[in-house]
Amino acid sequence: MATVGALCRGFLYGLSSTEVHGLEGFLELLDERRDVEGRERGLITVSNHVSVLDDPLIWGILPLRYAWNVDNMRWGLGSYDLCFQNKALSTFFTLGQVLPTHRTAHSDYGGLFQPTLAQAIRLLCRGPFIHASEAPQKPDTSVSSPDLIDPFSSNHLTYSTNGRDTFPAAAAYLNRRHSWVHIFPEGMIHQKEDNTMRYFKWGVSRLILESDPMPDIVPMWIEGLQDVMHESREFPRFLPRPGKSVSITFGEKLDGEQAFGDLRNRWKKMRARAERIEGKELDVGVLNDTLKYSKEAIALRKECTMRVRKAVLDVRRGRGLPDEDPKGGLAETYAIEGGKREGRKEDGSYTRDV
Repeated sequence: MATVGALCRGFLYGLSSTEVHGLEGFLELLDERRDVEGRERGLITVSNHVSVLDDPLIWGILPLRYAWNVDNMRWGLGSYDLCFQNKALSTFFTLGQVLPTHRTAHSDYGGLFQPTLAQAIRLLCRGPFIHASEAPQKPDTSVSSPDLIDPFSSNHLTYSTNGRDTFPAAAAYLNRRHSWVHIFPEGMIHQKEDNTMRYFKWGVSRLILESDPMPDIVPMWIEGLQDVMHESREFPRFLPRPGKSVSITFGEKLDGEQAFGDLRNRWKKMRARAERIEGKELDVGVLNDTLKYSKEAIALRKECTMRVRKAVLDVRRGRGLPDEDPKGGLAETYAIEGGKREGRKEDGSYTRDV
């Protein structure tokens, strides 16, 4: 973490023109969280996604002393098929506090209810968690969910994302309680000249609704890294471009109760009903079919996700950018991109799965 942090900081401040807004307030928040035992809640940072290098490069703006304290550094979600292809990559990204996440376009084990999402939720809570979770299953909404069983190994310190692999269970350790999780809810890189965002996916709503207590939430806005690694770049494609202007903005910490308190209260009531029907308390991050697929659960996730997106748009607006089309947050809007999933789209934007 420290080595990568130093490299990123060197690139941002030695080879780029970098400006940061709102960092002082964010560092104060990190300082308050320095003592693991004293933490009272988790931390979620959420931002737009403009480059394959967004993470880890954006964290190069943190003074190096923060990179040495890995218990107070971010956990991220990384694509299983890119970051965990082999033992070397898997080890590197695991040590870099990245959780293996399956993408539905590339794996039958992807989606909103994969085991890695449960790990992320538990990281935000008061652990450690060394008990049962939901076994990885290929999604099949035409039948009821299988029984909830324990996918952990006999030492309760690992879990599987697909029933065959094995990863350390990040939330099984005391020093990870109330951790910091960063998420890019767009789920893919989106580069467009007007700096608009794609719609947000619902994973961020699970982190907010299911974590206990309410995590601190800080929205962010990233500009310029699309020029450092633009999707149209040619050889040497693998090298970031120096000499670009980069801007990273931290918004104010949200008033969680005001922003999401009503949704969380509705979720807690719905979960309590589901547990009464099940006749048992469900583990953190574990959901039955009602909590996964009911109209009420879906409506809560939609509303929560739209509120998160609005918070990021507020930071974007603070950078002097004009308001988006209100339809910009709807999945249906992106039919205009055309049929290709990646590359240059019909609307002039570039996207890439990461």
